[in-house]
Amino acid sequence: MLGNITMGQYYPVDSPVHRLDPRTKLILTIAFIVGVFLVHSLWGYALVFGFVYMTARVARLPFRMLLKGLKPLRIILVMTFLLNLFFTAGDDVLVSFWIIRITREALRQAVFYSLRLLFLVIGTSVLTLTTSPVALSDALEILMGPLKKIHFPAHELAMMMTIALRFIPTLLDETDKIMKAQMARGADFESGNLLSRAKAMVPLLVPLFVSAFRRAGDLAMAMESRCYHGGEGRTRFRVLKFGKHDALAAGIMVVFLAVIVLIP
Repeated sequence: MLGNITMGQYYPVDSPVHRLDPRTKLILTIAFIVGVFLVHSLWGYALVFGFVYMTARVARLPFRMLLKGLKPLRIILVMTFLLNLFFTAGDDVLVSFWIIRITREALRQAVFYSLRLLFLVIGTSVLTLTTSPVALSDALEILMGPLKKIHFPAHELAMMMTIALRFIPTLLDETDKIMKAQMARGADFESGNLLSRAKAMVPLLVPLFVSAFRRAGDLAMAMESRCYHGGEGRTRFRVLKFGKHDALAAGIMVVFLAVIVLIP
């Protein structure tokens, strides 16, 4: 299951999407999220799927990788579908049995909400897979730069998010090693009911937390030894600049949003 988590991982290939300015990708991802919330028909979701698929092809991302990243969320997707299916009121009854009452409106909302969650996860995964954590941090800090006038800690927030994204693959690798070590000693993480599986995770969580705190202490010591004291006066090795490809990507997103709004 750990290999299915794509959030925070960077897929290093050379593609037009990878070469876009990280600020552009961040803004376009937010626009894509807004567009997903504007969809209210199956034709609209078909358009969203086509847009995501073509973006993955242009970015040279295996579409199976994006779908694989949904596996850890399958329980959330199923629960979202069932909760909307059984607890949404409506007049057009499709199934009525005992206390179970499924309406056409509930089925429609269950499908739409599940698809919405699915595309939100895929869209954000495309952002993290095509943007390195350092570039994403620089983009966040620059975009939040105007908030510094009201003493908003833009640099510190961007640094925290960068460190979190950077250590997701590291912690996943550490978790995999601990799981294999525990399984070699006879631990069982897959059989049994949900409660027994949760109890089996205790021997895994304790060494994982110890390792995470140790890594955090090492990182803090390394930053302090390099005289890190925040973003004041710091310069960047790579200066971000908008180019013609960014303008083209923005234009494509505007057309996508316009079509989404026009679809009934």
